[in-house]
Amino acid sequence: MSLIFTRTSDQILTITLNRPEKYNSFTEQMALQLQEALKEAESEDIRCVVLKANGKAFCGGQDLNEVVNRAKNEEGYELSDTVRTSYNPIVRAIRNLPKPVICAVQGTAAGAGANIAFACDVVIASNEAVLIQAFSKIGLIPDSGGTFFLPRLIGFARTNALYLLDEKISGEEAVEIGLIYKAVESDQFESKVELIAKKIGFYAYESVWNL
Repeated sequence: MSLIFTRTSDQILTITLNRPEKYNSFTEQMALQLQEALKEAESEDIRCVVLKANGKAFCGGQDLNEVVNRAKNEEGYELSDTVRTSYNPIVRAIRNLPKPVICAVQGTAAGAGANIAFACDVVIASNEAVLIQAFSKIGLIPDSGGTFFLPRLIGFARTNALYLLDEKISGEEAVEIGLIYKAVESDQFESKVELIAKKIGFYAYESVWNL
């Protein structure tokens, strides 16, 4: 079963994380599939990208069992190897893509999952969403662009608190502190994301033709 689904409609590419039984936590295979999906967005036919997920969680970050097993079985393996091969290319692909990327966070976004969301151009969360850094509990510094994006979005004081205290914040709280764009009631979430994506896609089309 594919760990990443893609669908194109109205020149909007929707990329869906599809490992719901594991809270969409990333394995290397899943990360590589997402990198390939983001390459699809480079097509001239795509005006806008929506990054979303199946299941209750948006993304639980890295599947820690995978990195523990790799550390046991691969001589010389370090966690930084996974960051370099799995996450850094994803963040770079999102930021270098000359198309708007909307992230739709319907549930918990933790660790690398949260920071990938913050790398996107527009982040919309359900009122049931929870965002958490979740790095200090396992003795790590934030990766996947977290140390770059968060201070620029919410300032050093709030960023340090989120890093060091691993506090969970709701979608509404994230809007209040300027971390994301909008929080939406869960029963309106998908329709609101679709509406915004179509609006952005239309503006992208108009901008091209008005150059």
